[in-house]
Amino acid sequence: MRRTRTRLLGRPVAAAAAAVTLLGLLTAPSPTAAAAPDAAAGNTATVYYSTTTKNWARHHLHYAPDGGAWTTVPGIEMEAACTGWVKKTVDLGTADGLQATFTDGSGTWDNNSGRNYALGTGNITVKDGVVAHSDPCAAPDGDGNTATVYYSTRTLGWTTANIHYRPAGGAWTTVPGIGLRPVCTGWWKQDLNLGSATSLTAAFNNGNGVWDNNGGADYTIPAGVSAVADSTVTADAEDPCAEQAPDTQAPTAPTGVTARADGVSVVLTWEPSSDDTGVTGYQVTRTGGTKGDVVSDVGSTVFSDTGLEENTAYTYTVRAVDAAGNLSPASPSATATTGTEPSTPASGTPLGTDPRKDPIYFVLTARFHDGDPANNRGGSQHEKSGNAANDDPMFRGDFKGLVQKLDYIKALGFSAVWITPVVLNRSDYDYHGYHGWDFYKVDPRLESAGASYQDLIDAAHAKGMKIYQDVVYNHSSRWGAKGLFTPTVYGLRDAQWSWYYDERQPGFEYDGLTVEPKSGKSYYNGDLWSTAEPSGNTCVNWGVPTGGRSPEGYTLYNCQWPSPTSGMFPKALYHQCWIGNWEGEDSRSCWLHEDLADFNTENAQVQNYVIGAYNKYIDMGVDGFRVDTAVHIPRTTWNRRFLPAVQERVAQRHGAEAARNFFVFGEVAAFVNDKWNRGSVNHSAQFYTWKERKEYSADDERAALEMYEYEQQQGTGNQPTSTNAFLDGNSYHAPDHSRASGMHVIDMRMHMNFGDASNAFHNGKDSDDSYNDATYNVVYVDSHDYGPNKSSERYTGGTDAWAENMSLMWTFRGIPTLYYGSEIEFQKGKKIDCGPSCPLATTGRAYYGDHLAGEVKASGFSQVESASGTVATTLQQPLVKHVQRLNQIRRAVPALQSGQYSTAGISGDMAFKRRYTAGATDSFALVTVSGAAAFTGIPNGTYRDAITGDTRTITNGTLSVAAPGKGNLRVYVLDGPGKIGTDGPYLK
Repeated sequence: MRRTRTRLLGRPVAAAAAAVTLLGLLTAPSPTAAAAPDAAAGNTATVYYSTTTKNWARHHLHYAPDGGAWTTVPGIEMEAACTGWVKKTVDLGTADGLQATFTDGSGTWDNNSGRNYALGTGNITVKDGVVAHSDPCAAPDGDGNTATVYYSTRTLGWTTANIHYRPAGGAWTTVPGIGLRPVCTGWWKQDLNLGSATSLTAAFNNGNGVWDNNGGADYTIPAGVSAVADSTVTADAEDPCAEQAPDTQAPTAPTGVTARADGVSVVLTWEPSSDDTGVTGYQVTRTGGTKGDVVSDVGSTVFSDTGLEENTAYTYTVRAVDAAGNLSPASPSATATTGTEPSTPASGTPLGTDPRKDPIYFVLTARFHDGDPANNRGGSQHEKSGNAANDDPMFRGDFKGLVQKLDYIKALGFSAVWITPVVLNRSDYDYHGYHGWDFYKVDPRLESAGASYQDLIDAAHAKGMKIYQDVVYNHSSRWGAKGLFTPTVYGLRDAQWSWYYDERQPGFEYDGLTVEPKSGKSYYNGDLWSTAEPSGNTCVNWGVPTGGRSPEGYTLYNCQWPSPTSGMFPKALYHQCWIGNWEGEDSRSCWLHEDLADFNTENAQVQNYVIGAYNKYIDMGVDGFRVDTAVHIPRTTWNRRFLPAVQERVAQRHGAEAARNFFVFGEVAAFVNDKWNRGSVNHSAQFYTWKERKEYSADDERAALEMYEYEQQQGTGNQPTSTNAFLDGNSYHAPDHSRASGMHVIDMRMHMNFGDASNAFHNGKDSDDSYNDATYNVVYVDSHDYGPNKSSERYTGGTDAWAENMSLMWTFRGIPTLYYGSEIEFQKGKKIDCGPSCPLATTGRAYYGDHLAGEVKASGFSQVESASGTVATTLQQPLVKHVQRLNQIRRAVPALQSGQYSTAGISGDMAFKRRYTAGATDSFALVTVSGAAAFTGIPNGTYRDAITGDTRTITNGTLSVAAPGKGNLRVYVLDGPGKIGTDGPYLK
């Protein structure tokens, strides 16, 4: 930003099909391990339910086989299984799963926060809201050698653990293996029978597809007592729990519980509890309504309770839970009364597929296409900026216009649309969306009747296209954040200032769109200022003249304008300093600009506010978040709070598969051309793709400082490395995401070097071992902020250079992204952003809709069924034809979407090989961009060029390619389909 529920069966996870998982931890088991048979037990399910934190006298399973009828309330009583568990085996007939809830039989329910539990077949566990797969009471039978295995999950956050193993020379257990028993905080145990073997091979998992297989090598564990922790096996180990006294101390009761109703939903927030060994979750109990009490398990300090009864009072209490299952006393209760059900409830569902398959088209919604002139607004800078003279209000494009032109984007071949922030903004020039004021409200200047944000999401999904929402966790507008804190400033409505300070109108609420009748303004500010000093004011020298003058010569007063150093903002919620060093610690703890009030993101109240807000948009079905100013929030806070909250919410609302593929990519702005940002690891993009590697203070603010200092001392030479983006010879290997944070990033180094494609390629390649998985990097040439080498202008390197850049982006690792209009070199050479000092029409953020006038219909991705008017001319431009075919080719060759790559044995400047292997898919491609290349040591076979259709039969492991010309490509695919698409101005 510029500074102005899918069912999970107990199936083996093939190494070749490893993917990012729910917790961002997945490492698939080894190929041998993955060959174990399916554990599903046909048409029966044995459901294990954890009793540790419920304190119920009896437990009932109330269920319905898929497609069948529910049992009679309260269901069937469950029987004791082993310590901490009850169970029940049910006959499902021909169904392959069931819906389930649990109850004590006396009116208290665990119904998965109103969504019920979607369970499969075989052995299934339900513990603290988490569904997993194994028998938690299983123990091996037989005589012979034994191995006692202790396994640590202290750094993993698993709520259950299994060991999948085979004795040396023997057979693997059925996936997911057998359950480990919790024995003390952070440790699990199981005694295994090895028969005559003296060792075993093992991998561990959480029962939901999240694996620790020692980076693909599996663990070799000897007979006797062993401990496995942090990828290290310790043989002849002491009992790690021997000196650890049983944890009997309960956490403190949650405090600060607040409940806020919104229609038939309630958002509940509270302050974190403390515990001697650490809080692992919370238990929320709801009373009220006609459906009985409901207990919900929550992993964060925010809970959104939806689908409630209208006009009904609900009361909530919260209890904290630690790893030993100790429950805190209940919090003081909080009550909220629901209103009426909205007429158009949010109902979206994310597409939930691998984000690497989807090239991204990035739009500034307010500048793309105007579908509804009634919501256009110019704001206070309409005249001064020169926009009025051009009849070009800053808020011009909208969701209706974007819905109308989704077919244009699809015709280009893009299947994901990144849109600028949608929350209600409030500043003098806020069309871009980065000055959020009410994070819980969609900006009405973007919506229209029949074209709400939900309508946009649903319309995109209907076309097979994803919506990535730009989000801001770091800051609010200068006027604060509604519902968290909004400052009051000094204002005197005298002869000098009455033009600026609007008369206060009780009952009028700013929404950016509605015109306040008396002032005639949609940007009304009468609620923001006061001449009288407000009670509890902390702003220094309230209303005292500063001695300075405005440009008009008017008297300036203290507390007239929001500022971090005036005392106007509470320290607990907002930072109180200006940035001095962009590569220093203060870059996370100070204001970036006067329009960006910097949240204290280490404060639980702030965390609750933004988590609760973005839960709303997750519920609407967005497919991912582009995270603005991610570098200005400590990695510890992302890893502890915000990223787990996103994953938890997506999984809770849309299922584990959707959570695995919910795409979070952050802006970690580093405007340098080296691998690490001026030597500061904390300010480098790749740093944010990793989990923490040591434990820090439980206090988030202290932990941020501890992490910053520790990692700076480690320096660039002692950071983790990864081979996830690289082939092993010619072979694809299962990526190791066990230390992945769950955040991916914009590839700032390639972006900075795209003045020349070769520079971008070699710089990107040089950095790839420092990302957890560079195949997820978002790659673009220019954006709404900068062009290559921190240019303030839209890319102006020429059409041939644009074509070459695109050819590289669409075939090299990463996800290609195009800023709106670049397909016709829109506004090339124009200054991208000059704020209100010049008309938007003269900048890189100009209105694009004039080029989209007319009608367009896409019959598929990269396919135009019909087009008329100006948009038909737009679609004939050379770079449009180029990107259409690039998208066709990339979509047809899996190696170009998700493949690892290598340049070993290859001569040529921008030449590489890529491979992706998963299940029945094995895609291998040889690529050269612009120049000649020779590939040696490649598999023999038949290769077909996707550009020309040329066919080569290779018998000696060598293939040579002549230079295709600047911007052109050769993509030889092993056993490929041949020519894809038709020749164009560059691909021929």
